Amino acid sequence: MSSVIVDIKNLKREFRMGVETVKALNDVSFAINAGEFVTIMGSSGSGKTTMLNILGCLDKPTDGQYMLDGINIGQMAKNELAKLRNQKLGFVFQSYNLLARTTAVENVELPLLYNNKFSAKQRREKAIKALEAVKLSDRINHLPNQLSGGQQQRVAIARALVNDPVMILADEATGNLDSRTSYEIMMLMQELNNDHGKTIVFVTHEPDIALFSKRTITLKDGKLLKDYINTNVQSARQMLESLPAISEILTPAS
Repeated sequence: MSSVIVDIKNLKREFRMGVETVKALNDVSFAINAGEFVTIMGSSGSGKTTMLNILGCLDKPTDGQYMLDGINIGQMAKNELAKLRNQKLGFVFQSYNLLARTTAVENVELPLLYNNKFSAKQRREKAIKALEAVKLSDRINHLPNQLSGGQQQRVAIARALVNDPVMILADEATGNLDSRTSYEIMMLMQELNNDHGKTIVFVTHEPDIALFSKRTITLKDGKLLKDYINTNVQSARQMLESLPAISEILTPAS
């Protein structure tokens, strides 16, 4: 039986805007089990960014309950939340968020600097292993400006993996990438989920990206609109293989 990683009950998040109260999330409930690959969909103003911030322990609900791996985040102070983020979560952002003057392996090591359980040697070993997992072992000493957008996102994914989190949170992680590179990143996400059992929550506004996940939660106007299992999961590998080769694109037909 799968263990529950995310348990959200009657979640509300309200913001004061002058004299008005904006209900960014309004009585939302759902759970995510270990090993699930879930996309959270929604247009601008749907509440998905607010949900992401709460899932990532960057914000706390106004009312309701969020349990992360059995821990009630609503009762935690800011420094406790920061520690929990580092121990339990891995983040992947649309803009990669890599340090420009720092090599790939050093970028991946960053989350481990806040964990005194590991020596410098152990940090380096874990970072190299994470880069190997995303197929970048030949780029460990490259700076971000020496990497393509897809390679930079792979470094970001390796950084998210390095602390062995209970959940990976991806925020529009294919938003800055072309179709081919997006498929490569989604293929990697599917491999991490299917082959390594990683729990992944992928926030996106792109319906075609949601097709690669096993379940989709759709938010609208701060409420849960739909929550369904994807019975026809698309293979990112097959989609990638169906694209014309770069050489075919560059070489005009005679």
